[in-house]
Amino acid sequence: MGPERAAKDFAARYPQAERFRATLYGSLAYTGKGHLTDAIVLSTLAPKPCEVVFDYDREDLPHPNTLEIEGFCGDKSIGKQTYLSVGGGTIQRLGEPEREGEEVYPFKNFQEILAYCKAHDCTLDRVVYDFEGEEIKDFLLEVWKTMQAAIRRGLTTEGTLPGKLQVVRKAKTLFETVDSEETPPQMEKRHLCAFAFATSEENASGGTIVTAPTCGACGVLPAVLYYLSRMHGYSDNRVAAALAVAGLVGITVKQNASVSGAEAGCQAEVGTATSMAAAAVCRLFDAPADVIEYAAEIALEHQLGLTCDPICGYVQIPCIERNAVAALRALSSAELAKVLHGTRKISFDLIVHTMYETGKDLHARYRETSEGGLAKNYKVS
Repeated sequence: MGPERAAKDFAARYPQAERFRATLYGSLAYTGKGHLTDAIVLSTLAPKPCEVVFDYDREDLPHPNTLEIEGFCGDKSIGKQTYLSVGGGTIQRLGEPEREGEEVYPFKNFQEILAYCKAHDCTLDRVVYDFEGEEIKDFLLEVWKTMQAAIRRGLTTEGTLPGKLQVVRKAKTLFETVDSEETPPQMEKRHLCAFAFATSEENASGGTIVTAPTCGACGVLPAVLYYLSRMHGYSDNRVAAALAVAGLVGITVKQNASVSGAEAGCQAEVGTATSMAAAAVCRLFDAPADVIEYAAEIALEHQLGLTCDPICGYVQIPCIERNAVAALRALSSAELAKVLHGTRKISFDLIVHTMYETGKDLHARYRETSEGGLAKNYKVS
């Protein structure tokens, strides 16, 4: 999504360009084929021709996900821009701040959000409506609609995912398998995993999904919300409130750390997604803000150090299964928080800080370069 937005931005800035050259650096180069980065850049800039260059050697990068686009008229270069894909589809042009315009929220961290809730005697979703406006509800309902559609498509689609790994789609099998020895709770948890598989497989095949907070972690939050909605019959408005709370958690991580696997490993992607989902679960259960914070903290604390090592650069192995496992973990985190919140010692802000610090310490081979872990040890036949 980030490279697509970068290509659109460049094309709008240089409409006179006759052709383009797009150079992918860092993790964008290493996983570009698997993430279909070259394909989306080419299609976005079409029908004008574009050369995509994969530069694996440059090390002095401003961000692990760096993209440079240059425009030409004939043989003359008419402009060049460097873009940073900082996670969740957000781009930043080098030399400009990531956010332009006024900040929506005045908070620096989650502790300040909690202080606002206490001072105004309000829920966390009310914070979102106070600062984003009531109209944000329409957007959240559209998000929920898109999440449900992705799951339903994924549950009915068979075959293999694109790419040389030839990974078989498993969501439909997980959902439809009948096991006479399986108890109803076991079946429900398998269905939860099927929902996560469904969304992640849609992402891996180029389908429409919701970044929550990223494409690679898109299966966790939708799976949990869909699972609980089916079980308890929650209204769309109640789910929207849970999405608002999940968004606050994601914003806090993005502002104070990172949601980019290339910058901080999969703890930044699936780890954050698990925190968002755990917080959403607690909001669905009408838990108070301190319980929601604790659930988000538990979810992230126990994924510290989680590496990002997609085989061949595809968002398939271990990414799809990891989304399903994380959905289960989100539920467990919420259950623990409801019972133990009065005994906790660690704040969500502290875990976010620790996650980012840990991510910076991870060797680059474990940060979405496909040079370490499973990506290094699994040999494609």
